[in-house]
Formats: sequence, C-alpha cells, structure tokens
Amino acid sequence: MNSNAEAGTAVYTPLTLQAYDLWVLGLSNRFAWACPTPRLQEHFERHVGARHLDIGVGTGYFLAHCRFPADTPRIALADLNPASLAAAASRIRHLQPSTHMVNVLEPFSLAGAPFDSVSMNYLLHCLPGPLAAKAPAIRHATQQLAPGGVLFGATILGQGVRHNAFGSVLMSLYNRRGIFGNRDDSLAALRELLARELEDVAVELVGRVALFSGRRRA
Repeated sequence: MNSNAEAGTAVYTPLTLQAYDLWVLGLSNRFAWACPTPRLQEHFERHVGARHLDIGVGTGYFLAHCRFPADTPRIALADLNPASLAAAASRIRHLQPSTHMVNVLEPFSLAGAPFDSVSMNYLLHCLPGPLAAKAPAIRHATQQLAPGGVLFGATILGQGVRHNAFGSVLMSLYNRRGIFGNRDDSLAALRELLARELEDVAVELVGRVALFSGRRRA
C-alpha cells in the first residue's frame, strides 16, 4: 500500500491525459461504474459556486462544460500532477484559472480562499488507504471554503457494491498498481467521513459511484 498520494496521480502524463475523456469519462463511467458522465456533470452544476476550487482536476472536463451561476466565475485548480494542471488550465483558459500544486493529504492554503464551492471528483478513490485515512483530504478541502460553502464530488466504491466483470478487472488492476486505493471504501464509511467536517451531508449511489455533498459549518 502506498503511503502518499503520488501513485494515484503519477499515471496521468500528457500522453495518457489525451485518452482520459474517452477512456474514463466515456467508456469506464458508463460500462464499468454505471454512472454516465452526464449524471456527474449534473451533480457538478448543481453545487458549483461563483468562486470555485477544483481539486484533482483531471482534464478540466467538468469545468469546460459547466454552466456557472455567474458570468465571470473565479476558478482555482489544485492538483499534485503538473501535467493535469497544465491540461485543465489550457482547456479552460478563457476562465483564466489560477493553478496550484497541492497534496490534499497535507495542509495547504490558497491565496484565493475562501471559496463558495470545492469539488473533488474522482479524487478520494485515488488516495491510498481506507477512507478513515483520507480524512485529512476532506478536512483540508473544507478549510478552503467560506462558512456555508459546499464541498462536493464523486468517488468509486469498492465495498457494498457489485462490480461487473469489466469493473472488477479495472478495480483489481488499478488497486494493484496504486492508481486506486478503494478496495475497502464503502457508502457508510464515506458518510461518516464527511459528517466529521460538514453539515447537510448528502450521499447518493449511482451505479458503483457515490455522489456526495456537504456544507462547511458556520
């Protein structure tokens, strides 16, 4: 088991990021995790604020396709992987995002904080260890929010869901390589983790993916 977040992000190189939207958001979401990307986009747009921080940016897909609640949103991107940061920043360059190299398992402070919303899409399942060990990620992300601000995201579960053959192969391969760290992640453990830091917690299971949200306490 990896003791840091680097293994889960190291797979994303400029080359692999070119295939990310097709492989992850197209094929894997629909056929392995049974959570089509439009459902994730809907969840994203329901919670995103005018001052928004995206942690674990991927390719910037959700931001690029987002209808924001303001004409000129202020966007910050945070990730441990410089290739992902560069790809996402380039994709939404019209929004003039700020970029930040961040390990979410360690304390960090951003000049643009506090934010109205923070998203963590497909981040938690890439962090190592059981969900209890991922508590710092939730705590550090919540600290970037204004009181009443929303933390939201999605994560693939390993326990309490029935993976199909395609998903089982991906789960085994990704966990073995350290890309995922979610063998023991369950809906109940996720709810408990979120409730430690947030109020008005909501968690919805769509296929094998938990869509979650909660507000920073005033």
